[in-house]
Amino acid sequence: MKDRETVLARIRAALRDVPDDEHADGVPIPRDYRGDHSGPDPVALFAERVADYRATVTRVSRDGAPTVIAQALSRRRVGRLVVPDGFPGELLPEGSWQRLGDRPQLTVEELDGADAVLTTAAVGIAVTGTVVLDAGPGQGRRALTLLPDCHLCVLRADQIVGDVPQALGRLDPRAPQTWISGPSATSDIELDRVEGVHGPRTLHVVVVEAPRA
Repeated sequence: MKDRETVLARIRAALRDVPDDEHADGVPIPRDYRGDHSGPDPVALFAERVADYRATVTRVSRDGAPTVIAQALSRRRVGRLVVPDGFPGELLPEGSWQRLGDRPQLTVEELDGADAVLTTAAVGIAVTGTVVLDAGPGQGRRALTLLPDCHLCVLRADQIVGDVPQALGRLDPRAPQTWISGPSATSDIELDRVEGVHGPRTLHVVVVEAPRA
């Protein structure tokens, strides 16, 4: 018997006494473990952890977001900017850059030639400093955030959760997800860090905070 068949046979034997009408989603699973390790201020922890990855993070009000985005693009001397469908128009600043949409889809060469991509995100995770994209409005397909050299990501403060279990509760498991923890980086056998190998060399996260009451 092959290894695969052995494993499947053991699974069938273990499930032999399970009624045919019983399904996994109908059986409650105890989740009494601690699901949040972020502390009293998840947004501040998120900003700290994102910065630890050598990314830039800016906390700003909604009214100030377009200015911050424009300044970030100007510092990077962005000429061609990819903006996916659904990005909030009120957050898109005026500028001299060429705005590229993705309909029809940009080619690999066009994406590789773009200076930056500007997206939203689905959720941020404070403990890990991770931004998660799921191809929702303003995020686009995965390739848009992997080929341009700079990724500017806009995230609302109320989209930041404390820990991974909370993030999973907000995400659709069927959606194509991209989990981003800092700029793309790797290191060789001598531990020399190289950025931009598998994705953007620069990541700038803009956290848009709600106005205080």
